[in-house]
Amino acid sequence: MDAVRTRVRVDGVDVAYTRAGHGPLLVLAHGAGLDGRMWEPQVEALADEFTVVAWDEPGAGRSGDLPEGFGLEDFADALAGVIEDVGLGPAHVAGLSWGGTVVLELYRRWPYLVRSLLMVDTYAGWKGSLPPEEVAARVKGARRMLAAPREEFDPTLPGLYADGPPERFAPLLDAMNRDVRPETMAAELSLMAEADETDLLPRIAVPTLLLWGELDARSPLGVARAFEEAIPGAELVVIPGVGHMSNVEAPEAFTAAVRAFCRAHA
Repeated sequence: MDAVRTRVRVDGVDVAYTRAGHGPLLVLAHGAGLDGRMWEPQVEALADEFTVVAWDEPGAGRSGDLPEGFGLEDFADALAGVIEDVGLGPAHVAGLSWGGTVVLELYRRWPYLVRSLLMVDTYAGWKGSLPPEEVAARVKGARRMLAAPREEFDPTLPGLYADGPPERFAPLLDAMNRDVRPETMAAELSLMAEADETDLLPRIAVPTLLLWGELDARSPLGVARAFEEAIPGAELVVIPGVGHMSNVEAPEAFTAAVRAFCRAHA
């Protein structure tokens, strides 16, 4: 299925997204230091049954630069603008890692745009899901990474994979790394460190899938269990043997779980 690249202007920011397929709308939100290309396996595989949209959040990929002072609510509003631009909502909305925190804020602010939530190896913000000492360690590591000279800047966060990045996706991952804007990553990680969406979880009233890598070292299964306990009726699916980037480490199993869930809640 041929994908179409387009963009929409939301509150003065050009937001790019890729769209493929026909059917119920499935929107995919990427993690920090990445862009919509991370979802290429799912866009290709699921376009036979769904209208699949993978955005480049403001400051990433083909989207415009991140405005100064852009907050979590602004990311959520930009994502809402994409869903409204596509015009097929409400949508199944999936977010991996930082993208999941953005998706939670989308649901808080724009619940009528969300048909179901797919929380993938994510957090209710670092503050909401991790011990304070772990948050402090991550903030320290992020500052060290961002202080490196531009020619030495490496946006790869530790603990993304159970067994290293899959060889077949190495060129794609390298391309995304080269395109990361340090100022965007600084904003993402700073917002993530301060975000706490736990108050929202018991109020979620749409079907929710928790899709987790068994060996996720960045958002361990304990975080998934806390989501499962807090969100009414949430369904947890654990993919064996993979880590934080479960959609590229086990794309077939990941895609099958997404397809089954979205079918069940069409």
